[in-house]
Amino acid sequence: MDFVIPCLLGLEGPIAQELREMQAQDVRAENGRVLFSGGAEMLARANICSRFAERIQILVGAFTAESFEELFQNTKSLPWEEWIPVEDAFPVKGYSINSALFSVSDCQAIIKKAIVERLKSRHHLEWFPETGPVHQIQFSIMKNVVSLLIDTSGAGLHKRGYRIQAAGAPLKETLAAAICYVSRLRPYHTLYDPMCGSGTIAIEGALAAMQIAPGLHRPFSAERWENLDGSVWKTERERAKDLEKRDCDFFAYASDIDAEVLEIARANAQRAGVSDKIEFFRADVRSFSHKSERGTVICNPPYGERLLDISQAEELYKAMGRVFTPQRGWSYSVICPSETFEKSFGRKADKRRKLYNGMIKCDLYMYYKG
Repeated sequence: MDFVIPCLLGLEGPIAQELREMQAQDVRAENGRVLFSGGAEMLARANICSRFAERIQILVGAFTAESFEELFQNTKSLPWEEWIPVEDAFPVKGYSINSALFSVSDCQAIIKKAIVERLKSRHHLEWFPETGPVHQIQFSIMKNVVSLLIDTSGAGLHKRGYRIQAAGAPLKETLAAAICYVSRLRPYHTLYDPMCGSGTIAIEGALAAMQIAPGLHRPFSAERWENLDGSVWKTERERAKDLEKRDCDFFAYASDIDAEVLEIARANAQRAGVSDKIEFFRADVRSFSHKSERGTVICNPPYGERLLDISQAEELYKAMGRVFTPQRGWSYSVICPSETFEKSFGRKADKRRKLYNGMIKCDLYMYYKG
């Protein structure tokens, strides 16, 4: 099977690397997506174990179409009967960018009709109840190239199940995990997040350090499909549990100025099963201090868009620059959309990496030279 992972710009590299480590085949990163190949076990493994992917989709087919007739005929020619049983639901959604077929609603209707016609001819039926498990059809049309996919994940993979409540403007779990990865957080490191909010960075850091699969305790759409061997999900969950290393030396200190937010963070860590690896406490980032000889500081400060105004945000960045001092054995990673962050912080970053927090274009400013 061929698979596609749609992703935010900036996460293609980390996703491709983790897929290779999972032993996926034919891994190749493109702008905004990563493609790979494998069997049913890889479909389950990627869903259960990927820290950075938003969802796993099966690539049913791709072709060029500049007319609705081409779209209909090419869609109809694909083997939909191999994936969609008689009673199962197959809603269609998607998007079109820089293409002759620009009407999304028309494309949606034509693709749906083509799939129905294909299933009619193969199942010898005139009507489909669509009362069974969902096979969400996703189409993308980019510069007249149509990709037709089936989603296997259901809810986005950032929904690990531990964050029932969120505080303020939280990072997605997948982005928090990616920032930990890019910041070279290791299982023997001490992590600090002095503006922890819901605790997502500390929790994702702990999950990665202990090699706990992020999707271990949540369901996926494809688990209900009758055309996939259900035993692969049990096998892959057992494989993931065997890889856990809960006795690592990792520890995190996560603080915030808001006591109510800290209660949410503690509850999230408890649900994630990592509360013994994180100490939460109330503190202002302006009074940040070290609790270890070495440390990896990763934080997501207010952006001046939802939590603070611009001038307040800049004052906060100046304060961070004063307390995040260059020292041997210490690194600091700050995700921020401000193009003047370095000026406010008082130092040029040793490295910058572009990432997107939702629709907000950000830079990850990294400081690691002592």
